[in-house]
Amino acid sequence: MKEKTDVVTLGEAMVRLSPPGQKRLEQASSLDVFVGGAELSVAIGVARLGLKSSWVSRLPRNPLGRLVANHARAMDVDVSQVIWTDDGRIGLYFLEFGASPRPSSVLYDRKDSAASRLRSGEVDWSFLKAARLFHVSGITPALSDSAREATIEAVKAAKSFGCEVCFDVNYRSKLWSPREAEAACTPIAKMADILIASDASAIWKVDGKPEDVVKTLRKRFHVPVVVATCRVDDGTLRSKISSVAMSDRVYRSKHPHDVEVVDRLGMGDSFAAGFIFGYLGGGIQMALDYGDAMAAYKASIPGDANYATKDEIDRLVASGANLRIQR
Repeated sequence: MKEKTDVVTLGEAMVRLSPPGQKRLEQASSLDVFVGGAELSVAIGVARLGLKSSWVSRLPRNPLGRLVANHARAMDVDVSQVIWTDDGRIGLYFLEFGASPRPSSVLYDRKDSAASRLRSGEVDWSFLKAARLFHVSGITPALSDSAREATIEAVKAAKSFGCEVCFDVNYRSKLWSPREAEAACTPIAKMADILIASDASAIWKVDGKPEDVVKTLRKRFHVPVVVATCRVDDGTLRSKISSVAMSDRVYRSKHPHDVEVVDRLGMGDSFAAGFIFGYLGGGIQMALDYGDAMAAYKASIPGDANYATKDEIDRLVASGANLRIQR
């Protein structure tokens, strides 16, 4: 990677299979196919906003691996640092869309994936010298002991090269226990420049208002910036999205957004992408506003990736208005 890169992310991508509409898996006669993965979705999100991004992972040398890589390339994400291997497979996950009172549910089939076999020493992280920010979530160290070691190696390399680190807790109870997550995520949080801690209560037992959570974690881990989202669901397919951050003071997003949820998967990753874009471009207030706008737009788009354009996000940030129709 010779050119300057704005954002580098590290993580697993999977193939998502969903029954059309609100069907249950046992009803399905066909499945919709999407590519999913938290860190890849962040790389896609910042690319949609005009930044140069690169995604690091391990992919199997087969059609499903190529499907994932082709999707990333189509979304202007650099995949030159992806490791191609004959070892492992692509993870799958099956998503059932629910409707109140039945929740949406995810069934994972990701054991022994190629990405879970990532190990320290496998990636030459020197390319981070040309990057402004490195992003990873708590999903990656949850995949395996070797992936955890590789995550720590990547974070330390980024810090040594003066590349800022953004860490999204992104706790997944189906991957590990709160105790395991706390042991692995705490040292990463202490090295981070930005901590996205919307799932903090699950592993660090930090409760209270979002303002109290970000204040507590910033004091505990001495992280320059701690941010949390504040999504309120009304029991239907609607949500209200806002966020709060703590740095030199408490910051709050300017325009909480009322959204109609078409597909809530990827909203947190879109928030992270918008936050990173704003943080690199104008500071914490801009970061919150772009993070909220990206999450709100993602709620309206099927699939894990955010197909919003920068012009659309700019307008939403400027006005805070949700248009019913654009003519």
